[in-house]
Amino acid sequence: MKISSATFAGSSTRISGKPGRKLPEFAFIGRSNVGKSSLINMLTGNNKLARTSATPGKTQLINHFLINDSWYLVDLPGYGFAKLSQSARAELARIIREYILASPELVLLFVLVDSRHDIGKIDLDFIRDLGENGVPFAIIFTKGDKQGPNVLAAQVEKDRQILLEEWEELPPMFVSSAQTGAGKEVILSYIENVLANL
Repeated sequence: MKISSATFAGSSTRISGKPGRKLPEFAFIGRSNVGKSSLINMLTGNNKLARTSATPGKTQLINHFLINDSWYLVDLPGYGFAKLSQSARAELARIIREYILASPELVLLFVLVDSRHDIGKIDLDFIRDLGENGVPFAIIFTKGDKQGPNVLAAQVEKDRQILLEEWEELPPMFVSSAQTGAGKEVILSYIENVLANL
């Protein structure tokens, strides 16, 4: 798939505030500072589409981007909200949960995991919740350029084994780098195949 157009379509805190035009939605989520905005910008070829920040927890709204006038890429707030008050954390958790569990247009959720570290308890708890609620998801290991290929492969395999302790079957998994563009073609091809099978 080639992305020829990517435009901001609106922000909301409730699914009732989503864009009026109903199209398939592919959402991206991960813990704070996992590189979500950078990945979205890399996939769309637009470095200014999603706001990147060195401050974790910058995304606090559901942001819809219209892609190729045919589907939405959805940028969700991160979980594991760093440096936020308890009430703000609770509100973000509500926003995320309502969207994931009650958005009829959601086709697939991409869960982003930092490839430099063992998959964390917060990620495992989030993924377990997706499974219990029947939410289709895939995993993208981000920041794949930050260590050598052998170390990267070993870390991804370690995370696979951690997941296999709970899951009989693993979801699709991808490795990406916003810096080098690694993973772009295979992730977009996967989205294209999912769209073709809807």
